Amino acid sequence: MIPMRTTLDLPDGLVDDARQALGFKSKTDTVIFALRELIRRKRLEELKNLAGKIELTIDIPKSRRRPVRRAQRRA
Repeated sequence: MIPMRTTLDLPDGLVDDARQALGFKSKTDTVIFALRELIRRKRLEELKNLAGKIELTIDIPKSRRRPVRRAQRRA
């Protein structure tokens, strides 16, 4: 990931409150964490919305079996 310099007008109080709540020293770390958390929550919400809409037919016992390894021949 290549860092991108960006100028943002953010309320100081909001950023400082978030930084302190998260225990970060830098505003950059605070904003990066907040953006990643936002994306994570959005993806979880999308997954939850799929509940009951996808039909899976999985043979659980078969999927837990390990494949039989065959001995390799040496030349």
